[in-house]
Parts: sequence; structure tokens; C-alpha cells
Amino acid sequence: MNMNFLRNCRHTIETMMMNSNQNPSSDSHTTEEMEYSTPYYTRRAYHAGSWYSSDPHTLDNLLTKFLSDAENNNDDDDDDAADSTVVVGIGGIANACISPHAGFRYSGPTAAYSYLALKEALLTNSVLRTVVVLHPSHHVYLDGCAVSGASIIETPLGNLKVDHALRNQLLTSTTPKFEIMMDQSVDEEEHSGEMQYPFIAKIINDLNATRSENNKRLDIKILPIMVGSIKTNREETFGRLLSPYLCDRGIFTVVSSDFCHWGQRFNYTPQPSSSSHPINEIHEYIAALDKRGMDLIELQRPGAFADYLRECSNTICGRHPIAVWLHSIQASMLTHDVRFVSYDQSEKARSVRDNSVSYASAVARVAMFDG
Repeated sequence: MNMNFLRNCRHTIETMMMNSNQNPSSDSHTTEEMEYSTPYYTRRAYHAGSWYSSDPHTLDNLLTKFLSDAENNNDDDDDDAADSTVVVGIGGIANACISPHAGFRYSGPTAAYSYLALKEALLTNSVLRTVVVLHPSHHVYLDGCAVSGASIIETPLGNLKVDHALRNQLLTSTTPKFEIMMDQSVDEEEHSGEMQYPFIAKIINDLNATRSENNKRLDIKILPIMVGSIKTNREETFGRLLSPYLCDRGIFTVVSSDFCHWGQRFNYTPQPSSSSHPINEIHEYIAALDKRGMDLIELQRPGAFADYLRECSNTICGRHPIAVWLHSIQASMLTHDVRFVSYDQSEKARSVRDNSVSYASAVARVAMFDG
């Protein structure tokens, strides 16, 4: 990330703070959107037409199918669901999920399991007002966390409003500061956040369509946060900073991440050894490798997850957002239950000529919320 970008971002933040007449408070993110004199941008659906359809009807039908298939699998007692592993019957109030971010033809069926949790949360949690999306950076180096500078996020299924008040709280927080706001080009070129937005819009649209005229429509805002390539101690620091927000009953968190990227294309080709019995195929080895990390995420052990990554170097692109989120729930006083509900691979790798990306969806629930 070049210095001009950093200087421009810091200038934008300083100007915004000087022109804001509202001081942050512990509950200011529950108030109406704050107006700033600093112009924000409208984030375009930059990857529409390539990573997913830009046609609203086509996209809506595709996501409807993904969500319907996921619901049907959750209701099916048959454990032999093809090419995926499904876990059902988790108790508690849904407040977060892990969702993949590849093109919808690859990861959409897996991501749908995550978004059933958002649907459930909106149906059962009347105070839910904001979806925070923690996503990695694939194109710029960032030693910290950056909030989106958008005011509106476009999707083919309708626009999503950004939570200005929550963003202002984070930008005026104590150490470490969220010193950087993404500019429009950085925001739009990063796909890992964008691949969540159509699903979020779809869930909100579907629920609003079922509401009667006398029933107030859902007014859900969003706040994307890019988590950079930060060291483990910084993951913990940002996790603790975000904990009061991500564990607030009014917020649902989406953690965007794919899992193992295997193949020469990704410069990562570990293979089963002779001692790996009964694992024979490469795709079985990949699944076992991913499962080790998934088990540690379910156990909510960010330190052990970091050790695992150092040991095997698994190419989980959202490892930093996952770690920040794990530290945030570890720092809370709430009892969380984290379960992976679906897993798949883009290809069943059998030789070094193959390439594969793994997709996993997890749902986090809390036994109860304070207050």
C-alpha cells in the first residue's frame, strides 16, 4: 500500500473528525446515521458479471436455489449429502458465521449454509441492526484493519447502507486506532467482502417481502472491515477492541474466508505421506488438513489456531479475520458455540496437476446475551 494512499486516508479521517459534531459514546452506534461533510463513495458491484451474475433476476434465482438446497439438507436426516458435510441441531442465538468468497458457481452452495444463520438471526433477534463483514486483503499490504469508506454498497439485488455511526466509533477508538479507511479502488477491487453482499441483500429482501404492510420493514446496515496481514499479537489486540461490538446483540458478524488453496497455482502442494493411512488421495489429505484447523476454530482457541498455521502453513486466506474474530469472542463474557455446518472443495485433487480450493461454512451461536 503506497504512502500517498495512507496520507489521503488519514487526511480523510482527520477532516471527518473535525467536521463531526457528535462525540462517540458507548451506545452511539444505536442512533441514527451521523452526517459528515466528508464525501463518501458509493461502492460499485465491481465483480458482478464475472464472479457472479449482474442480472438481478438470474442472481436472485441462483441464490434462492442455493438457500433452498441448504434448508432441505438441514431438514434431511440422510447423512450422505454429496460432496459436503452438514452439521445440524445447534442451539442458541445465531450471531456470526464464517462464509467462503469464491465465485458463486464454486462456493455459493456452501456459503448458503452460513446465510441461513443470518436469516434465523433476523427472524429471532428484533434488535439486530448491523452486519459487520470481516474480510482479508488479497491485493494490498495492510498492517492493521481498515474500515470501508463507502456510504452505499451496491449489489444487483439492491443497495446496502453502511453504518456510519459504528464506523465513527471505531475510527475514534483508543489504541490501536483504525487509522485507515479503504479508498474506493481498494474497496472495489477486493472480492472477499463483495461476495458476501449479494447474500446479505437477498436475505433482507426475502424477509421484507414476507412482511405485512403494518409490519415495519427491516432496516439493516452493513460495515465492511478489511483485516490485514497482522501478527498474532495484533490479532489479539484488534479482537479485544472489536469484542464489545461483535458480541453486541445488535450486530451479526460475517467472517469471509476460503480454506486450503492447494496446487502449483498456489505454490502449496503438500501430499499424504506413507504414514498417513488411511488417507490415500490428495483431496482426502486436504480435507483432513482443513479439519484440523476447523476443529481449533470450533474450540475457539486462537493461539492453537496460530500454532497450527505456523506448523502446516495451510493457505487459509481469511486466517487473520478468523483469528481477530476468535479473539473477540474469547474476550467476551458470553458463551459461544461454534460449529462448521458445510464443507466442500472446488475439485477433488488426485495429482500434482490439479488445483483445489476448499470452502467451509460455520455458524456461531450464544447461549444468551447480557442485558
